[in-house]
Amino acid sequence: MARITVVDRDGKEHVVEAKPGLKLMEILRELDYGVAAICGGLCSCATCHVFVDEAWAARLPKKQSDEQDLLTELSDYRPATSRLSCQVDFTEALDGLKIAIAPDT
Repeated sequence: MARITVVDRDGKEHVVEAKPGLKLMEILRELDYGVAAICGGLCSCATCHVFVDEAWAARLPKKQSDEQDLLTELSDYRPATSRLSCQVDFTEALDGLKIAIAPDT
């Protein structure tokens, strides 16, 4: 298993084991740190919005246009680090990834 450091909305860090091959959203949804993922990964609701640590942001695949469009509508959008976790495949290469759960908007 690989590991992810998750900063919850209260600022508390959690180091969790994560199974490569899943969407980041699927991992986070099970942890109950505030990722609702209402649309189930269809890139249509933004309830899985996270901030990727700047050191990791460039290691993720580029945002597709539908993800980018949805993110730019959010009041807490951060161009360099905002991602929809439903659009990020978690792989072994992301072992050690650090993310923060975005505010609930």
